[in-house]
This record gives sequence, C-alpha cells and structure tokens, in this order.
Amino acid sequence: MTMPALTRRSALFAAAALPLAPALMPRMAHASAEMMGAATPGFNRFKLGGFEVTTLLGGSRAMDNPQETFGMNASPEEFAALSEANFIPADRSQNFFTPTVVNTGSELVLFDTGLAAEGIVAALAAAGYTPDQVDVVVLTHMHGDHIGGIAGDAGVTFPNARYVTGAVEHNHWMTAGNEGFDTKVAPLAEQTTMLDDGGAVVSGITAMAAFGHSPGHMAYMLESEGQRLAITADAANHYVWSLQKPDWEVRFDMDKAAAAATRRALFGMLAADRVPFVGYHMPFPGVGYVEAMDDGFRYVPTSYQMMLNG
Repeated sequence: MTMPALTRRSALFAAAALPLAPALMPRMAHASAEMMGAATPGFNRFKLGGFEVTTLLGGSRAMDNPQETFGMNASPEEFAALSEANFIPADRSQNFFTPTVVNTGSELVLFDTGLAAEGIVAALAAAGYTPDQVDVVVLTHMHGDHIGGIAGDAGVTFPNARYVTGAVEHNHWMTAGNEGFDTKVAPLAEQTTMLDDGGAVVSGITAMAAFGHSPGHMAYMLESEGQRLAITADAANHYVWSLQKPDWEVRFDMDKAAAAATRRALFGMLAADRVPFVGYHMPFPGVGYVEAMDDGFRYVPTSYQMMLNG
C-alpha cells in the first residue's frame, strides 16, 4: 500500500499542531490547595463627615438553641417560621462582638472593650491602632462582653484614656454586685465622667438613654458635617429576631418591657430619619439601616454607601 505524499500544506499544519499536543493530553493531577478555613475581615473603616469610624471584630462564636436567648415569649412555630423566612436556621446562630473606634480628628474614642484585654488589643492592632493611642473609652453598659477588655493580667489596657459612661448605669452597678464592674470599672472612678441623656462625650458625640437591656444602657449619636450615625450597642441583640419582632424577649434584657419599648422608639427614629447605625451584635461589620416593616423593622446592611463618604 502506498502512503500519501506529504504535501507542503499538510507539513505546515502538522508543525503548527505540535505545540498544542501536550495541552490535548490528559494531565496528571497536582495536590489540591490546602483548606484555609472560614475567615472574616477583622475591621471595617469609613468616613462620617470629618470623623473616621472603624468597627472592630472583637470576637465571634456560634450558639446552639438560640430561642433560649432570643424570642423567649414566641412559640417554637413562630420562631421557626421567622427564621426560615429570613434564610437562617432556627437551631443555631452566630454571635458577633463589635467595639467601635471613632477618630474625631483630635481624639480617638473607643466604644466598648470586648470580652478580654488580649482580644481588644489584637482587634485594635489589626486596624492599625495601639491601646496607648485611645483617648476616651465609652462604656455603653456594664455587661461583661463590653467591659472585659478594660484590664487584664498586665493591668489597665488603655493607659492614657479617660472613661465615659451613663450615670444611671454606673450608679446601679456600684451597689448591685458585678465582679467585672467591681474589679475593672470601679477602680477607675476618678478617671470616669458620668453622663445623662443628651450629655456630650466630645463635640459631635451625644448620649441617648436606651434603658432596658440594662438599667442605664446608653446609645450614642455621632454627627459630623451634617452626617449622622448611631452606636446602638445592645438595644437590639439580633438583626432578625430582635428587629423584626421588637417585642420578643431577650434573655439578657434585664427589664424586658423597657427594652422592647426602647427598640421601638430608637429604631423607629432611625428608620424615620434614615440614619445608619452600628449594632454591637449585628452581623459583622455591624453597620446597617432599618426600615419600618409590618410591626417591626427590617435590617438593611450597608453595601457601598459609606465608601462614597470619602
């Protein structure tokens, strides 16, 4: 049998195909990349007028059986239905702890100190700060996950800071008995300023009574160059169960009726005025809006709005 002659055209085609041949052959599999594990950014920073606001991820942990904490007066069926409607499980939740740093241009103000000294120091470091740079520490209330970072084994965490808190809150815990307060907050009484509703932390940061979660729990309104942002602390502890159903009881709310009334008043104002807020236990980075919905509020996380500020 005679083989066909190799024409110039076919020879050129064969030569052109040679570099492609390895790509057409089966490839040996390489070892897969290492699993890195789930991760969340440690801080989020944005401008608010002349202020710079940074939310810090002070910690995060999963919880089982969340209805034991949220929605205590709801039926299991109601709790499950609301959870399903919002694409979250009814039997597990994720809790976040979000201290906030505000640089006013003249002072560095820290709202709450997280669970422990090492945690807040690490969170500040991730955002580029050191504890000695903090000028003012604002304590929204005296629960352990807000005052835990004030001091640790090495002593006071913020050596150059003065402290600000609500007078009603401080006075309550002076006699109520709270180990964290007694060992970490009470010794700083001479460096602590007490505020009532409407009092000023510094220019542009105003206290707002938000009682219920604790006897003297405070929220704060920031205002700079016509822009506003609220620090709502624990006025609402969950973005669905506490906002869409403000009358659902939360285990950690010390006066449950007052806490529900505060949620309705505070978030009603934020919804009407379209003011963004930072919630200590909202999904990190903890910044969002609320809109009135049915008998409560819908949480709307920020997307790029704050990026446009500066």
